[in-house]
Amino acid sequence: MNAAVVPAPGRRVLVRVPATSANLGPGFDTLGLALSVYDELDVTALPEGELEIEVEGAGAADVPRDASHLVVRSIAYAYESVGRRMPGLRLIARNVIPHGRGLGSSGAAVVSGLLAAKGLLEGDVEFGPDALLRLATELEGHPDNVAPALFGGLTIAWVDEGGPQHKKLLVHRGVSPLVFVPEFTMSTALARSLQPTQVPREDAVFNVSRSALLIAALTQSPELLQAATEDKLHQNYRASAMPETDKLVRALRAAGFAAVVSGAGPSVLVLADGPGRRVEAAALAASATTGEGDTPWEALMLAVDFKGGTVREYAEGST
Repeated sequence: MNAAVVPAPGRRVLVRVPATSANLGPGFDTLGLALSVYDELDVTALPEGELEIEVEGAGAADVPRDASHLVVRSIAYAYESVGRRMPGLRLIARNVIPHGRGLGSSGAAVVSGLLAAKGLLEGDVEFGPDALLRLATELEGHPDNVAPALFGGLTIAWVDEGGPQHKKLLVHRGVSPLVFVPEFTMSTALARSLQPTQVPREDAVFNVSRSALLIAALTQSPELLQAATEDKLHQNYRASAMPETDKLVRALRAAGFAAVVSGAGPSVLVLADGPGRRVEAAALAASATTGEGDTPWEALMLAVDFKGGTVREYAEGST
């Protein structure tokens, strides 16, 4: 097959991609964790030029139904990267990951599109892990969300002369994630704009030490999670833009819980060192946010996703 040939219509693939939480406190733009909330995508190749888009669930009222849809753009980007003409598409998106809440919804959309392209092009072009991470980073701008969405687990992501790289680590079974999701959203661009371009040397050293400790806490010693999630590089600078988030993080940390802003916010991630502690954190948060004018928070008790994004060809009778 070459660029002048469009794949025959009819191939159908099913994609599943997890939510992610980036930064995890001190690991700014570096650490990410895949969580057990999933967006699902059903994509069928149609005759060239046709485009049908259905969206249900989170953000359904706000996302476009044309070629500007992020999933469609990601599919097109993958096809262009290997010199193939994209077929028409029927896209059915079932969104569960909250939009604009710091849980990697845009990264999941990018990864969903790339995995859909991988499935549609199987047998003609193979996309390996390095190629998928490179394309996802080019589209998203940073590898910290797309790496765990692609590969699952805890990922360390960095960029060198060879492009974006990652290392996947298995999380200790005692780590129990809990996410508090508010009704309001936060712009990642706005959150980034609040950070200074330079920080004090002692703050940089502080975060280096906590990032190293966080790897040990997540993989070997969950009892160290509260100390390991301390941060001086980004959360305090962003606090003024989301005071409700800052209030909840401070209340949880004062009670001994490893609470951090999830990604750019405004959701709050708690990395509890056991299911019992997670229940205690949820109860504390409920009691701390019941005053007049307080923001209601949805508590999601989740697991770490270890598989990452998946794609498979549709088979009759499959679900």
